[in-house]
Formats: sequence, structure tokens, C-alpha cells
Amino acid sequence: MRLPLTSTNLIPGSLLAGPVLMLVALTTSITAQSVAVKTRYQRGDFNLVYQDVAADILVSAADFKVVQLAAGDLSSDVEKVTGKGPAVINAPGKRSSSLVIIGTLGKSSWIDTLVKNGKLDALQIRGKWENYLIATVKSPLPGVENGLVIAGSDRRGTAYGVYGLSQMIGVSPWHWWADVTPEHKDNLIISRGKKVAGEPSVKYRGIFLNDEDWGLEPWAAKTFEPETGNIGPKTYAKVCELLLRLKANTLWPAMHEVTRPFNSIAANAHVVDDYAIVTGSSHAEPMLRNNVGEWKAKPEDYNFLTNPSGVTDYWEQHVKENGRFENIYTLGMRGIHDSAIQGPKTQAERIPLLEKIFSVQRSLLSKYVRPDVESVPQIFCPYKEVLADYRAGLRVPDDVTIVFPDDNFGYIRQFPTAAEQKRKGGFGVYYHISYLGRPLSYLWLNTTPPALIFEEMSKAYANGMRNLWILNVGDLKPAEIGIEFFMQMAYDANRWNVTNQDQFLQQWAAREFGERNAREIAAIMDKYYRLGFQRKPEHLQWYIPGEAAKPSELTYDETNRRLCNYAYLRKQAEVIYNQIPANKKDAFYELVLYPVRSSSLASERFFAAEIALRHRSEGRADAKSWAARSVAADVEIASETKYFNEMVAGGKWRHIMSPEMNAGQWPSMRTTPPKISLADFDDLNEPAGAKTIAPAASPSEIISIEAEHFTDRNDKSRCGWMVIRGLGKTGDSVSVFPNTARSFANLLADSPSLEYKIIVKNSADFTADFYLVPTQPLVPGNGLRLAFSVDGGEPQIVTIDKDTEVSSRKWSLNILNESTVGTSKIHLEKGSHVLRLFAVDTGVVVDKIVLSSGELAPSYFGPTETISHLRKA
Repeated sequence: MRLPLTSTNLIPGSLLAGPVLMLVALTTSITAQSVAVKTRYQRGDFNLVYQDVAADILVSAADFKVVQLAAGDLSSDVEKVTGKGPAVINAPGKRSSSLVIIGTLGKSSWIDTLVKNGKLDALQIRGKWENYLIATVKSPLPGVENGLVIAGSDRRGTAYGVYGLSQMIGVSPWHWWADVTPEHKDNLIISRGKKVAGEPSVKYRGIFLNDEDWGLEPWAAKTFEPETGNIGPKTYAKVCELLLRLKANTLWPAMHEVTRPFNSIAANAHVVDDYAIVTGSSHAEPMLRNNVGEWKAKPEDYNFLTNPSGVTDYWEQHVKENGRFENIYTLGMRGIHDSAIQGPKTQAERIPLLEKIFSVQRSLLSKYVRPDVESVPQIFCPYKEVLADYRAGLRVPDDVTIVFPDDNFGYIRQFPTAAEQKRKGGFGVYYHISYLGRPLSYLWLNTTPPALIFEEMSKAYANGMRNLWILNVGDLKPAEIGIEFFMQMAYDANRWNVTNQDQFLQQWAAREFGERNAREIAAIMDKYYRLGFQRKPEHLQWYIPGEAAKPSELTYDETNRRLCNYAYLRKQAEVIYNQIPANKKDAFYELVLYPVRSSSLASERFFAAEIALRHRSEGRADAKSWAARSVAADVEIASETKYFNEMVAGGKWRHIMSPEMNAGQWPSMRTTPPKISLADFDDLNEPAGAKTIAPAASPSEIISIEAEHFTDRNDKSRCGWMVIRGLGKTGDSVSVFPNTARSFANLLADSPSLEYKIIVKNSADFTADFYLVPTQPLVPGNGLRLAFSVDGGEPQIVTIDKDTEVSSRKWSLNILNESTVGTSKIHLEKGSHVLRLFAVDTGVVVDKIVLSSGELAPSYFGPTETISHLRKA
């Protein structure tokens, strides 16, 4: 079926018989919204706060600690909004005309009595995982006229219901961590009705606090928790509250050498359990151990081949101590601090040793946690070199969740096959939006686009990776937006889909800053992510550490365009900052202005220095002014960071932000910031006959097409190409949905395709470059494959990165450029043609197509051939 391009690029018509039903369903949230917050009372509504009177909050003293904590937070949240703080009580008062009743089925006598007396129907949540309901109830208890009931199927379900009500009244999950203040309301009225939550899409959902040396740890130690002098129970309490507000449930604690090991402070585990958060540990820390802080013997003795009893005793300690808490246990073994396992020298030696380690670790779980070891939550994360062992046949117990990692830069390395998806333990994802490692780290500003998170995590969910999602968030700040979007997807995979995910930023901005500026703020952040995707502020160095330094690959015009785009973006953000109310400025600075200004200054610092050095070599008098711009930008970065640390929220975040690692740290994993001295330019004057740079000869012709600017679409096999808005270096991108693993053998008969009408000015041989987002193959072993034809000819298959290994130089360049390219040759006669793009495998994300003739290869960023019908509405 052939369809014209529509202005919305929504659901392909040929999907109406099948996948469209799934896609349409994705627009419906996991919860049926039948209760809402109002400001005017109607009969049957519930007055939470009305005419300066706040309803009391009733919670059973016998209920879980997290329910008590959530009830207290609800009282505080209501006071933030209205100025009236409800009393939290354990028994109804004599004159409680309106009462909020909070409790867990089987744990709260008040809730159980309501169910027993037929006042509350809890059948839809009973026995479910992390479910809750919110309902208005008439005469719930003797002497109580109106009730608002929040009931949970388990302890986290109750907490989610409570914090869900907090969001409904206008309190952001980031009210504390990003100083987001709610809008004031005189009255809070809950409309009559009932809301029932479904089970979360992903069972375990959480974050990994990592690489905390330059932010979270010094802030906790020196500012927030000096009594502990480190990340401790006070900090973890705030992290756990945030997780519950985001409907997350899992934490991998901070583990670098600067941080005291989690279990070395007894209160940590108790606090996390009080908040009902599940504790786990990273791929390098089996059995809840923190190797860099807890292994006291020689590093070489952490070797199961030569020291099995010593290593086993080491693992046994925390299982024995923490077995009473709710944990997810990481199996397997790697070396101290994220290095390869010690002992075995070959894969043939490693695989049986790892399988033996699984057996020993599971025997400890059977002894200290539950005799039925298959009922104990366990994961195995085949990270880095261990993934090769899994691919080579490493046998993982069937009840253990296999958690596939990304490549540390946001591209998931492996997906389970249809046969693998039948495993009892299922699969999960370990994903990064912050990373310390090669080829270049990115720890400062979070520039991973929500659109990329959507593309990768929707692909993971569609392919059965649904048991655990863990997000490496570094210092947590300033990754707030990425964390929120990831957790929203994990909790409700139906909330965002390919047709609406680009609306997330506007919804987020409206909640945090109000409807008035939401559209403009969302547009600013969309541009911020697009510019960051072109090149991260931490990746402006165009060579890998250890290689000879070289300039960027951008032309002068491209460099100037980047600087101008950032300058304009910064101006837009500053205009809004100056307009918003004073009580919103701290949050806006933290979430928008600091990231925008800093990314702009990072580009200014780097590229101004590059231009200064180039112009000095050419004897141009403006070299010193460019050098001054670089130096000034460097000073401004320090100034902005100082303001963040010392002035925002009254100094609350002192020591939280650092744009660079400490001097000399991890030189093989970081960009070297440009450092130039203005004194080196003092003797530079414009000499007679100064060198000038002649413009490079242009190639005969370039036709550069944004992949989303197709002129026709042909859907086949219940699949279709869809536009992923917000993902791409110079525009958007396209990929095939549904994005489950499959290949198309008969391209003409079975493959969904796109068409592009192009006009060739002169007959010539053309190079066809297909620029892709550098995802890892969804269909294993094939690389990234697509095909194209011209004017109905036989499709030519283009295979990209089939033999590109993670950690290779080619892969390094791909992820730093956020692009990989496949090339083919075609001859085109003068005139009009139709270029047709075919899907060969799903999971391929096409960003741009460039056809060029002549000897000079075109730049990725332009020029773009603006042909009117390429943008036809």
C-alpha cells in the first residue's frame, strides 16, 4: 500500500490490521484517570484542603515503615501547595468529617475493615505486584462523613499511591533534588471516583550511583551529611524518597574508592529497607560486595581459581548479614574495580569457572536467604569481556535474570532471541547516561536525548527485556530529565511511543515551570539535546587519548554555526530565566540554564581556541581575539559552576558540580581541555601578504537528504518506517516499527520502504552515503543492514559495522560522532529520480542520506539540497 507523506508522520495505514492496534494502545496510560484534583467542590467530591481546613491522614501504626514515611511526606506536600499541613494520625479523631485513609492490604486494619464491610473493592489489586488504588468512599468509618482511600497491594504499591497523589496536587518528584516549587492552591478537592493502577511494565527499576568522586560524594561529605563525612543514611534516605516518587524500586549504591562501602555503615541498609527499596550491586560487585573498599587482602588473592575458600567466605559475609532485607543478588565474578576476572587465561578456562562460581554463590543464597534459591531475585550482567563468554555458551541458571549492558554510550549491546525470551528469569538492561571510561568519559552534563533513550529502551521492552532496568546516573545531578524519562518508560511502557515521545519535554516543562513557558522551555531543551547529540560537551576533542592531537573535522562554517546556535539557545534560556517567578529560578537554573550555558561555553572554549591557533599559524591579527574568547569561556565555566555550588538554593548544593576531573586523574579516559596563553599572541600583527585560506573546491553535486523527509512510504509485513523525533544530528531519524527482531528476505515483496524524489543536475557517478545512528545490531551477526534502489531497480544491500567490535577504534569514532556510515556507488543521469530505502533488518536507525559526485567528500552537516517536495506537507 502506498501512502503520501503526512504532516504528522504518524501510524502507517497498512498497520491498521495489526501493529497499529498495539501502537494506539500505547497512547493509553497504565492507569485509568477517574479521579482528579479540582479547586471547586461538587457533591460527592473529597475535600483534601477546603476553606483553610485540611483533612487528617489516617495510617495504621502496624503498617510498613515506608507507609508511615509516605504519609508524612504527603502531609508536607499538601502544606507546600496550600500552606495547610494535615495531621497524620493512627486513629480517627472525634470530629474527622473528612479523612485520608492510607494502608496496605493485610497490614492495615483500617483498609481491611473497609474491604470486609464492602466499602472498598480491592479485588483488582489484591495479590498484584506494586499495585494501588485511590478511591473516594462515603462514610468509610463510624463518624467519618467522607474518605479518600489509598490502598496498596504491597508496601511499595501503597507508597506509589501516596506519592502519586502528591504529583496530582502539583508536587514534582524533584521538589527536593532540583528545588522545584509547586504552584500555590487555596483548595485541593479530589473528584469523586476511583483510580486503579496496573502492575509496572518492568519488575525492578532503578539507578546506579557511580563515578561519584567529583559531585555526590564531596557534596554529601562536606555539605549535606558532614556528620558521616561521606555518602550515608541521610543521603540515601533522600535518594530513596526520590526513587519512590519516580515509581522506581531498586538501588545500586555508590561504590568508588572515595565512598565508604554501603554495608560499612549499618544504618544504610536499614534506611533503604525502611523506604522499601531493593538493594543490588553492579556487574563487578557480586553478592552485594564493594570490592574496592571491602576486599582487604592482596588484589591478586581475589582469585577464585587459587583462593576459592577465601573468596567464598568474603561473599558469605554480606549474604549472611543482609539476607533478611529485600535484595537482588548479582552473580558471577570480575576483577577488583571493574576489571577482567583474575585467574583463568582463556575463554575456555573462564566459562567453566564462572559456572562453578554460579553454583557456589547460589548455595550461599539457599543457606542464608531462602532454601528455594529459584525464588531469590538474582541477576547476571555479561558486561564487557563477559558478554563474549555468554555468546560462547556460558550457561546461566534459568531462573536468573540476564541483564544485557549497553556499550556505555547508550546503545544496547545484545537483545534476546525469541527462544531465549522463554527463560524463567527473563532479561534486563544496564544502561548509561553517564560514564567514566574509554574512549572518552562524559560525567559533567547530561546530553543523552530522551529520544535515544526511547529508541533503545522501547526496543529492549519489545524484545522481552522486562525484568530489570538499571540506569547509571553518575552523580544523579544534572541527569534529572534523563532519569525521569527512563523511569516513566520502565514503570509504564505504554505511556510513550514513537508517535508521542517527543511530547515528554513539554509535559515535563509544564509540570516543573507551569504552562505559560512550557512550549519555549521544551524547545530549548530539545535543541540542547540535539546540539549535544552532534557532539557531547565532554567529547569536543576529535582524537582519542594516546593519539596525536588533531583539530576537529568541522569546517569553519560548521564551527561558526555551532557557536551561533549555542549562543542563541543560551539567549533564549536567559530570557525565560529573567521572566519566571523568583521561586522557580533555582529549579530553572539547575535543570535548564546551567546545562545550556555550560554546553555553550564548552563549545566556545574549545572551538575559539582551535580557531585562534589556526589563525596564528596563518598570521592573522584576529587570532588573539579568538584566544581571548576561549580564555573568557573557561573563566565563565568556573564562574557558573561556582554559582551553582555556592549560590543556588542558598548554598544547598555546595560541591555537587564539577566540570572536570581533578588534574591528572584518568588521563587515558578524558578530554584534555584547551589551555592557551594570551601572551603567546602578543606579537601577532597583520603582516603584508598574510596567508589566506582559499575556499575548497566544491564537488560537482551534493544531494543531502534528512531521512525523515521522505515523499512516500510503503508498509509491508505489518511493519512501517516511523519518524523518531528528536533523534538525529541535523534533524530527526527513521526506523522500522514494531521494533522486534526480524529480517526481510524478499525485499521487494516483504520489506517496508521509503521513497525520496530527487533531482540530479548533471549526469555523474555518485557516492551514496547512508548515515545511521550507531546502534548495536538487533538481529545478531548481521551488522546494520539496509538496502536501496533507484527508479525501481534491483535493491542493493548496504552492510555497516558487521565486524566492528566494541572498544575498537572504529566503534570509538562511531560513538563519539554519534554516527556510522555505509557507502555504495551508483550512476545517476540528469533529471528526476526516485531513491527507495528498504529495511533489511529492524533496529537500524537512519539519520541522513548524502549523494555526492566529484572528488571532495561532503561534510555530514551540509550543505542540504533544499528541494521543495522533500518537505511537502
